Amino acid sequence: MSAIVVSRIKVRDPEQMKAYGAAAASTVAAHGGEVLVRGNFAEALLGTGAPHLTGVMRFADPAAASAWFASPEYQALTSLREAAGDMEFFVYEAF
Repeated sequence: MSAIVVSRIKVRDPEQMKAYGAAAASTVAAHGGEVLVRGNFAEALLGTGAPHLTGVMRFADPAAASAWFASPEYQALTSLREAAGDMEFFVYEAF
């Protein structure tokens, strides 16, 4: 069962966000993942929403997604991630 990782990001520093995005994408690929989508919030069709950036990535399974997030390569980006914005990451089992 593949896994989808969804990130929700409130960008604080657009320049740091560009650097983080480029660096993080290479760690995703190095761990067998694929960045599927990056996009800005457009509107809420149901519920409430606030401006944010969303990223969607696919991994082979939830364990692979967790391994990517915990990897030394990705964890080395912690300072850059925190400088770029406030982020949340969620793993979904795809079916």
